[in-house]
Amino acid sequence: MKTKVSIVGAGHVGSHIARALSAENAADEVVLIDKVPGKAEAQAMDVADALSFPPKEICIRAGGYEDCASSDITLVAIGKARESGQTRLDLLGDSVRMVYELADQLGPHGVGGLLISITNPCDIIADSLRRLLKMDRFRAFGTGTLLDTARLRRVLAEQTGVSRQEVEAFVLGEHGDSSMIPFSALRIGGRPAKEAAGFDPDRALERTHSIGMDIIEGKGSTEFGIGETAAYLCRAILTNAGSAMPLSVHLEGEYGITGINCGVPCIIGREGISRIIELPLTEDEFRALKVSAQVLEKYTRLADEIIASL
Repeated sequence: MKTKVSIVGAGHVGSHIARALSAENAADEVVLIDKVPGKAEAQAMDVADALSFPPKEICIRAGGYEDCASSDITLVAIGKARESGQTRLDLLGDSVRMVYELADQLGPHGVGGLLISITNPCDIIADSLRRLLKMDRFRAFGTGTLLDTARLRRVLAEQTGVSRQEVEAFVLGEHGDSSMIPFSALRIGGRPAKEAAGFDPDRALERTHSIGMDIIEGKGSTEFGIGETAAYLCRAILTNAGSAMPLSVHLEGEYGITGINCGVPCIIGREGISRIIELPLTEDEFRALKVSAQVLEKYTRLADEIIASL
């Protein structure tokens, strides 16, 4: 069966996801959708120019909201980019209004497959969009701490000199400054992280939090990392790999948390999230995750208030 991914939002992030998906033959058809006239068409043409010598023919084109009804995956990558000094949470008001409008536009067509939200603040927006579209929590979720985890793996590889492929790690909680790392579950080269030469947990957490802003201050936006991260997630879904990765899913008692989206390890496949993995955290790690959850709960309630006023 041919696979189809639609990307709502043809800006820096959306276009890089399209490029990564197309270049790696992850989907047969990639559709870019944007409310700015001509933007999706231009991005699709630009990506298509880069695919003149692929091993496999890929269809990359502009489309409309009706394409989401027949897509295996719909990715939402709308919203403003963070500016220097801004946290992801600072984008809440604008992002909530945008996804409220998007839900109204998608409503008549529906979302036929999985819905994955990237728009920041990721956890809160993923939860708001899921509820606005009345979708199941395991079929509508956010990329969550998957990019944070990619950054952590890079940091640990640089610290220890071990290949990134030999780093087993997850970041949990908010996709943002309150995220935490369960170091007790972390393995480097198959061994507990504390046994690795050069391992510095405090520095690893600090760098995981700060890398995004370092990129923004240096070049104005993040794009390649999240583009490849989203494409990696799509590949795992479309190949039904049963991969374990941290995603922002609505929790209903897992980790003792209820009523919010939060980044936790999940098993993912063609039908969405099949289960949530509950890691055996230490007491200190549980406390750190609860602190992050409290931040998410506060801003989720604020998002609800904004939606109620619209």
